[in-house]
Amino acid sequence: MRNYTRSIFLSALLGILLAGCGTTPPAAFYTLAPLPAAETGNGAVTEQSPAVGVGPVSFPAFLDRAQLVARSGSSELTVDELHRWGGSLQDDFPRVLGENLAHLLGTSRILLYSAEVPYPVDFRVAVDVLRFETTQRGEAVLKARWALLDPYTGEALQVKEETYRATAASGEPAALVDAMSRALGDFSRKVADAIRERPRPRRPARERGDL
Repeated sequence: MRNYTRSIFLSALLGILLAGCGTTPPAAFYTLAPLPAAETGNGAVTEQSPAVGVGPVSFPAFLDRAQLVARSGSSELTVDELHRWGGSLQDDFPRVLGENLAHLLGTSRILLYSAEVPYPVDFRVAVDVLRFETTQRGEAVLKARWALLDPYTGEALQVKEETYRATAASGEPAALVDAMSRALGDFSRKVADAIRERPRPRRPARERGDL
């Protein structure tokens, strides 16, 4: 009788565990979005439109994961197992930055740093992302140290460290990711302004074929 009772108890416990596993919601996946106007297409290539290389873009190790990351305290992070990036944040960030710059500068001559095709550019943008997460207050925070570089000499034409914030419409993950996209959009505008304000670096005579 005791063995029979134990068998019923174990069967019931197994049923509860299996039922619990069956109610686990599926994971949702997200990507960053470019500026709304940038989604309609890039500008036409003209003699005036600059060619820009985007990258390298580096991230801290705590963002090198598939899950969305939120900051729940000054030194505490929350990782959301059920809400994830569709690809990787490390790939998404430079892709969207490139799309935004193409729109803002009216050019389609944007080359990601990882591209294997050699292509001469007028400027290169290097970014060190220090923070890119959401907070308990429903804010997206992007803190980045970035440099505008001469592609021929590697000289830093401008170096900045700035923080961008965008408030989410709600605490839902989709709204938080949208806020992250808007923070990246604000950063893209600042980079585009810096490129517009700079004369293009002159290609060395050896590369121009003058020698």
